[in-house]
Amino acid sequence: MSQSKQALREEQIKEAEEMLFTGPQKMGLAKGLFYGKFVEGWCMPYPKLSADMQARLDAATPAIADFIANELDPAEIDRGEDIPPRIIKRLGELGILGMTADEKDGGRGFNQQAYCKVLEMLGEACSSTTVFVNAHHSIGVRALLLYGTPEQQQKYLPEMMVGDKIGAFALTEPEAGSDAGGVQTTADPTDDGKGYVLNGQKWYITNGALAGCLTVMAQTPVEGSDKRKVTAFIVTPDMPGFEVIEGRMGKMGIKGTATCWMKFTDMYVPKENILGEIGRGLQLALTVLNYGRTTFGASCTGASKACLKLVTDHLNTRRQFKQTLGEFEMPQAKVADIAASTYAMEAMTTLIASMIDRGLEDYMLETAMLKVWSTEELWTSINDTLQLHGGQGFFTDHTRKMLADPAHREPNPVERMFRDARLNQIGEGANEVLLSFVTCVGMKNRGDQMQGIVEGSLGSKIMNALGFAKSRAQALTAVDVPVKHPALKAYASDLGKAISRFDRALVSQMIKYKEDVLDAQLVHERLAWVSMEMFAYACALSRLDSELADANAPADVDLSEFNPAADYFFQRSKRRQEENLAGLGDNDDAARLKAGRAVLGIG
Repeated sequence: MSQSKQALREEQIKEAEEMLFTGPQKMGLAKGLFYGKFVEGWCMPYPKLSADMQARLDAATPAIADFIANELDPAEIDRGEDIPPRIIKRLGELGILGMTADEKDGGRGFNQQAYCKVLEMLGEACSSTTVFVNAHHSIGVRALLLYGTPEQQQKYLPEMMVGDKIGAFALTEPEAGSDAGGVQTTADPTDDGKGYVLNGQKWYITNGALAGCLTVMAQTPVEGSDKRKVTAFIVTPDMPGFEVIEGRMGKMGIKGTATCWMKFTDMYVPKENILGEIGRGLQLALTVLNYGRTTFGASCTGASKACLKLVTDHLNTRRQFKQTLGEFEMPQAKVADIAASTYAMEAMTTLIASMIDRGLEDYMLETAMLKVWSTEELWTSINDTLQLHGGQGFFTDHTRKMLADPAHREPNPVERMFRDARLNQIGEGANEVLLSFVTCVGMKNRGDQMQGIVEGSLGSKIMNALGFAKSRAQALTAVDVPVKHPALKAYASDLGKAISRFDRALVSQMIKYKEDVLDAQLVHERLAWVSMEMFAYACALSRLDSELADANAPADVDLSEFNPAADYFFQRSKRRQEENLAGLGDNDDAARLKAGRAVLGIG
C-alpha cells in the first residue's frame, strides 16, 4: 500500500471513529450479530402499544384514513408537481405535522411506534406526501425536539405543529452527500462574538424553498486549532444572504415535493440559533437520521402493502389463456416474495421504533439495516408489481384514463409508484455506502478484540487472547435463540446456527484481509446482507411468536397454514444468507474488479 493511501485511510478511520464511536456503545441486536451473540432483550417479546397509545392511534386513524381516501389525490400531486396548500393545511389540522411532539408544544404526543403507523398509512397512498411529512417532522421538527433549547422550541415549534411553518433539514451539498463530514459550508464567528456568518450552498433539500425553519450544517472553527467541525444552526429564510437558487429541482419521482438548491452569502446567524453543541453537528445529524430512517421503513411498509393489494386484485381478475393470471406459478412466486418482504419489513420497523420508545441507546446499525433492506425489497416488489400488470403498469395515469374500460376508470398508480420508489435507495444515505457502514461498524468490536491480542501490556494481551479463544469456541456451537411457541423451535435453531456461522465467516475474512478488510467493499456487501437477513429474520421470528401466542395456536400448528408468507420468509432468508456466505469464497470478484478498472482507466 502506498504511503499516501495509508495516510488517507488513517485519516478516514480517525474521522469515522470521532464521528461514530464517541457516544454510548451498547451491545444491541445488530451489533450482537457481529459478535456471535443474540441479544434477546432488544427484540423479544414483540412490542405492542400501550392501551393509552393504542387508544390515541385508534382515535386518530379514522380521520386520517378518510383524508387519504377522499381528499388526498396522489395522481393530481404528481401531475401538478406540487402538494396543494389545502393538503398541507389538512395535514396540520389532523396533527400529522406534529405527531411526536408533546401536547404542551401543540403536538399529538404519539410515540415512535404510533407515528410509524401513520406514516405507513400515508406511504400506502402517496410517496410525495410521505416524503414531505418525513422531511418536515421526522428530521426537521425532530432536530428541534431532540436538541432545541426551551426558548428555541417555544419560538419555532407552535407554528411548525400546524404547518404555518414548514421544517427542513439541510445537510447535502455539491461535495457532501453520504460523506456528511465533507460539508463545505462555513460558519465563522463575528468579531463581537454575537453570531456567525454562513457561506456555502445546500442542494437536494426537501421542503427547502417552502421551509420557515431549517436545520443547517456548517463547519465552524475549533478554538486553538486550524481545524473545523460541523455545527448545526437554525436558519430562517428571512435572514439577509439566504438565496433560493432553484426552488423545485426537476426529478423523475416524488414530484410533489419541493426539492431545493439554496445558497448562503455572508448570512448572519445569531449564536442563539446554534442547535445543540458547537462542533457536534454530525452527531446531531446521525441521531436525527436514525429517526428518519425508521419512518423510511414505515413508508416503505405502506408502499409494499399497496403493491400487495394491487397485484392481488389484478391477478385475481385479469385473465389470459382462459385462466386468471393468479393461477400461474410465476405470478404466484412473485406475490409470495412481496408478501414475505412486507411481513418482515413491518416487523423490523415496529421493533426499531420500539427501541426508540424504550430509550435504548446506539441503534444506528439497526436503522441503517432497516433503510437498506426495506428500500431494496420495496424496489423489487414494485418492479414485480409493474411487471405483473404488463402494459397497464407501464402507462401513465392520464393515458390509462383514456384507454380504460368504463367499468375500470380508476387509474392504476403503478407507474407513478415505480418512479417514486427509486429515490428510496439514494435518500438518507446511499445504500452502497450504508452497506459498507453496516459491516465496518459491526466488525469494530471484533477488530478491537483481535488488535488487543498483539498490542498493550502482557496482561491485557493474555486477557484478550483468552476472550478471543472463548469466543472462537462458542462459535462452533449454535447460539441459543429463545422462542415461546414450540412450532418455531426449528426456525429459532436455524437462526442460532446462522449467527455462529456468520461469526466464523466474519473472523475468517478479517484474518484473511487484515487491515485491507477496510477496503474490501465486496466483502462488506456480502457480510452486510447476511447480517441484515439475520436481523430481519429475528424481527419476523419475534413477531410470529407473538401472533401464535395471541391466537393460542396449538403446539403442532402448521406454520405454512397459519401464516404462509412468514413461513416462506424464513426459508427464503436462510437461503439468501447461505448464498452470500458461500460467495465470500466462491466468486468472480477479481475478474469483475479488473474489468471495472480497465473500463475506468484505473491502473
